[in-house]
Amino acid sequence: MTDLRTLSLADMRDGLKAKKFSAVELANAHLAAIEKANPELNAFITITGDKALDMAKASDARLAKGEGRAIEGIPVGVKDLFCTKDVLTTAASHILDGFKPQYESTVTQKLWDAGGVMLGKLNLDEFAMGSSNLSSYYGPVVSPWRKVTGVGCRVSETAGISNPTPATCHPSPNLVPGGSSGGSAAAVAADLCPVALGTDTGGSIRQPASFSGIVGIKPTYGRCSRFGIIAFASSLDQAGPITRSVRDSAIMLSAMCGHDAKDSTSVNMQVPDFEAVLTGNIKGKKIGIPKECRPDGMAAEILAMWDRGIKLLRGAGAEIIDISLPHTKYALATYYVIAPAECSSNLARYDGVRFGLRVTPESGALNEMYEKTRAAGFGAEVKRRIMIGTYVLSAGYYDAYYKKAQRVRWLIAEDFRKAFEKVDAILTPTAPSAAFGFDYKPSDPVEMYLNDVFTVPSSLAGLPGISIPGALNKDGLPLGLQLIGKAFDEVTVLNTAYALEQAIGFNAKAERIAA
Repeated sequence: MTDLRTLSLADMRDGLKAKKFSAVELANAHLAAIEKANPELNAFITITGDKALDMAKASDARLAKGEGRAIEGIPVGVKDLFCTKDVLTTAASHILDGFKPQYESTVTQKLWDAGGVMLGKLNLDEFAMGSSNLSSYYGPVVSPWRKVTGVGCRVSETAGISNPTPATCHPSPNLVPGGSSGGSAAAVAADLCPVALGTDTGGSIRQPASFSGIVGIKPTYGRCSRFGIIAFASSLDQAGPITRSVRDSAIMLSAMCGHDAKDSTSVNMQVPDFEAVLTGNIKGKKIGIPKECRPDGMAAEILAMWDRGIKLLRGAGAEIIDISLPHTKYALATYYVIAPAECSSNLARYDGVRFGLRVTPESGALNEMYEKTRAAGFGAEVKRRIMIGTYVLSAGYYDAYYKKAQRVRWLIAEDFRKAFEKVDAILTPTAPSAAFGFDYKPSDPVEMYLNDVFTVPSSLAGLPGISIPGALNKDGLPLGLQLIGKAFDEVTVLNTAYALEQAIGFNAKAERIAA
């Protein structure tokens, strides 16, 4: 029998309907792989095996009666930032020890209502604050990819690099999967689940997708409900799927989206059948290439991948247009004022009183309990962002930092609005590098923040963006291409990404530790 874990979501869906295999068989195949691989990858914080099998059995019963729903019987991994009823939810933080919500997030509920089967909760950077998945209280996630000497392992000609002999494949120190949705990306790349939920605040779906050689889409802000997602920066956070193909992302997005009265930022707009629009026909579409995304010193491999993507889009019939986004040079600084400010406000609720960790001082004083609980409960990166955010919101600095950042944010959004008067979508690299090793020690935290330089601008503008695999670098590691679209025009983003995906023909795979 074909290894069920290597099938696409679409093939799993069609196979289940055709009764080629059962939902229980599918769940068991993935649970066995998780049991074998997770001790090394550390992608899952919580594995919900019994729950998965119960949901799979219910899916098989519905399929037997011809009552299968959109993703009936499909195994799903959930980033541990989504509240799941009666299932441990940690945000990868010590401060949420033992927290089991009494309610379900809207997005996960939609997936269960569509027939999804929950495999477990996936690791992440603590409170989704990071680009490496090194800050989790539960330990870092290990990428299933391996750096090799000179050229890549298991690489096809269509990926742009010749197949090496096995003798050239030498494992190096562990690589990060990207972040903050690192557990989601690693699990999908290692075939531990066909799809996973992520969240994207400044690039936390797209950057790990780029590092892991898979697909990740951040929909327009307001397209998916934020209810039940543990908040980082409320004006930026957005849920999205991480998958192995554009088609699979389209299927998932149709199931996830929709208006929710419990979220005041949720937009009441019809959800298209995103899979149905994947024609691959982009003739006459205008694709913008921003000059600001070619900074001095940019890696030649990234530029070569980007130029190849441009060439392939032109070959598919698209018109390539040079554009300018002049205020994007301020985007990273703007983001790292606004996001920490919102973080400091959102994380004020974690005080040891109502849920999670509580550190009781000998004195019994309430203020001292707050201080000790938060000191013990939050990790270094979270504390750093809380302090930055508290500072920029403080009296005497609010106008100089936060208010000014909001004005620049408007200018960045206006740049995109003007650009989209001329083009239908924008193509950029997803990240400025391939995945780096655990041993990477930046001299300044700002160096780590530079991983989001290409993803943050569209986040500030609330626009949809997708990352697809574009090539492999000289070490055999994935590099991603990003397509950005107009607000609520995921249709164009997905169809253009689908056409580009077909033209690139990327089919390199991570070293599957679970295999």
